[in-house]
Amino acid sequence: MQSELPANENPSCPGADAGGSGFSQDELAAVYRVIAERRDMRHFRPDPVDPAVLRRLLEAAHRAPSVGYMQPWRFLRITDPAVREALHAHAADEQARTAEACGERAAEVHRLKLEGIREAGELLVVALTDGRERYVLGRRTLPEMDLCSAACAIQNLWLAARAEGLGMGWVSLFDPDWLANRLEMPEGGYPIAVLCLGHVERFYDRPMLETAGWDTRRPLEDLVFQDRWGAPCELAASTDARESAARPDGPSGGGDT
Repeated sequence: MQSELPANENPSCPGADAGGSGFSQDELAAVYRVIAERRDMRHFRPDPVDPAVLRRLLEAAHRAPSVGYMQPWRFLRITDPAVREALHAHAADEQARTAEACGERAAEVHRLKLEGIREAGELLVVALTDGRERYVLGRRTLPEMDLCSAACAIQNLWLAARAEGLGMGWVSLFDPDWLANRLEMPEGGYPIAVLCLGHVERFYDRPMLETAGWDTRRPLEDLVFQDRWGAPCELAASTDARESAARPDGPSGGGDT
């Protein structure tokens, strides 16, 4: 098993760049590649996940930032086949309810594969711990920051899994009260995710829901504003738009807009 701490946490790590980041250009490129190639996976091989790798992934998750350093995440590893089967049946029922709620897109929802609970080598449930009310720092006006913190832990795990060549899918097709009761969580414990984790034949070239025609990725310039809501941010504009705006005759080519 490799060290739990990456070598580049050592400031004297060879290959660190001279610019002060502590990471080489290859290492930086690898981080951005993992982010770009992470996928919400639904198709898995049943091969087991190496326990040492799983431990490494959980360590990565546990290094996530958390408001007030509350570390609200709790991970439940599901190894009982009966529990896995119950989760699968419950998710299938919730997919049917979701389809009904989606109205005219119901048929599309029925066709989508939205979980790999039966197939994935590992199944994890992520929950918010009980007793969260005692953590006030950073949550007095935004109590939901515990959920945000746990989501950061899940993203850490997701990216580390992709770097290890493992797929992961976040399933939210469940009733939180049902799942909390099924897993005997204490009062106040709150499940937020069922994570399917394991080996895959291949990673999707594009997000599965994009390929299925459910939605498309929005342009960055539609999502980043400056100083006030809706005000364009030049930094986020596409390369073509920036080049057009920089031309003397303006974006219309004639000076009038």
